[in-house]
Amino acid sequence: MEKTPHCFLTDQGAAKFAADMGVPEVPEKQLITERNIKHLEKEKNEKSAQKTDQQKDLGTVGAVALDSEGNVAYATSTGGIVNKMAGRVGDTPCVGSGGYADNHIGAISTTGHGESILKVNLARLALFHIEQGKTVAEAADLSLGYMKSKLKGLGGVILINTAGDWAVKWTSTSMPWAAAKDGKLHSGIDLDDTSITDLP
Repeated sequence: MEKTPHCFLTDQGAAKFAADMGVPEVPEKQLITERNIKHLEKEKNEKSAQKTDQQKDLGTVGAVALDSEGNVAYATSTGGIVNKMAGRVGDTPCVGSGGYADNHIGAISTTGHGESILKVNLARLALFHIEQGKTVAEAADLSLGYMKSKLKGLGGVILINTAGDWAVKWTSTSMPWAAAKDGKLHSGIDLDDTSITDLP
């Protein structure tokens, strides 16, 4: 967004832009591992693309932050899905779905079933609830509950508001997470399983 008037580039246009900006191209063969080939074959054999249950352990990593000047930010990196259609775009790169940040409201990063997240605009929905006066925990519960009841979609969120209040919520089986505030590290994986330790 600093080098073009656009917000989003995909496919050949994104590849050309990256090359023009000096980003080195990695040969496709370097991105394919024996483990991934076996995983793909297993998924094809099980016809998982037609399954309605949620895939597990996809490796999404998300973060939200509030700096000392009141600026908020989010980052989301997807683990993706195996055996998807060519051209499929998930929730992660879509602002308002995979994440959202607004210095007047807060920031959020999401994870879970991408198509469900896209259909309810999960990130923006949660921040809308904060705008309407809900706490971060209430906003997370309301938005995840809506996605689950409307689409049976499971997922998780980590969000922070402009006051520095934060919440981590999920409807999936578990979600590894960590948060740092006021010299304390909060972390967990399963519901009702939180540890708090002093930061060095």
